[in-house]
Amino acid sequence: MTQEETIFTTEEAIRLDVFLTQQLAQTRNQIAQLIEQNCVTVDGKATAKSGLKLKPDQKVAIRFPEQKSTPAQEIDFEVEILFEDEDILVINKPSSLTVHPAPSVKEPTLVDWLKHKGIALSTLSGEERHGIVHRLDRGTSGAMVIAKNNEAHEALSLQLQDKSMGRYYLAVITPPLKENITMIDRPIGRSAHNRLKMSINENGKNAKTAFAKLLSSHDETEELIACKLFTGRTHQIRVHLESISRHIMGDHLYGTSAKSDKMERIMLHAYNLYFTHPTTQKRVNFTAPLGNVVEDYLQKHFDPKELHALIDPVRIEHLFSSESL
Repeated sequence: MTQEETIFTTEEAIRLDVFLTQQLAQTRNQIAQLIEQNCVTVDGKATAKSGLKLKPDQKVAIRFPEQKSTPAQEIDFEVEILFEDEDILVINKPSSLTVHPAPSVKEPTLVDWLKHKGIALSTLSGEERHGIVHRLDRGTSGAMVIAKNNEAHEALSLQLQDKSMGRYYLAVITPPLKENITMIDRPIGRSAHNRLKMSINENGKNAKTAFAKLLSSHDETEELIACKLFTGRTHQIRVHLESISRHIMGDHLYGTSAKSDKMERIMLHAYNLYFTHPTTQKRVNFTAPLGNVVEDYLQKHFDPKELHALIDPVRIEHLFSSESL
């Protein structure tokens, strides 16, 4: 079933995707999806080639698919908003909140919260998107940026690909790192022994992470570190730490068992996020407060007088930029 058909006539020789981008005022990626789904015909003939060369006076017809939408689950939580304008929403995702719905996820997700807030990006291809540019694991808290329109989504996605968008994480690990800066550049793939886990896999996708010492705990068995991602693989920080026999406190999948570690959450927080604003083209930087559980843990196990000076976002950025990474 389709909603409508729209017909355009070409006036000059031009690529199909360029022509439709101009006519519909949509991104090239959106147009490509529409063409790939065989929603476009040229002079009555279907085509799936975005780069098709059109001639003058050709008829290009589009049948727009039905928009797909699923109802939102009821929510009983709030999400801290760090920044919002017409184009983007920056949030501090709580720990234990799953980002995307899935058959195995029974509780409300971040997408459900976005639906209740009225942020749902309908696309030409009929799929419903919710501006999710990058993800955080369920247990990981911290800064995330949400696109509020298709143009912002496209621009932010490109920054994620070319690495001009970046994140710094804070984590509490045991045992401490040996070096001030530890670089791990090893590929990651699905574990052959546990399908819930990822692992170092020479046939996996390339993955690169840098870790920096920040502060030792009172008993020197734990350490607060900063982490910089150069790629965005599933469980990347946790897998790379496991590969050097370190683990994050509260991590029951890659670290200690739940029986020996009673912590209510993993001590991993996406602390700082930077990118270029898709409209103003200015570099923006957002720091996500640690939250009560992480803050209380750090105050109890680390020197509070040193703590907040060491986690200054500017200092953390300088730590990594001063090294040859």
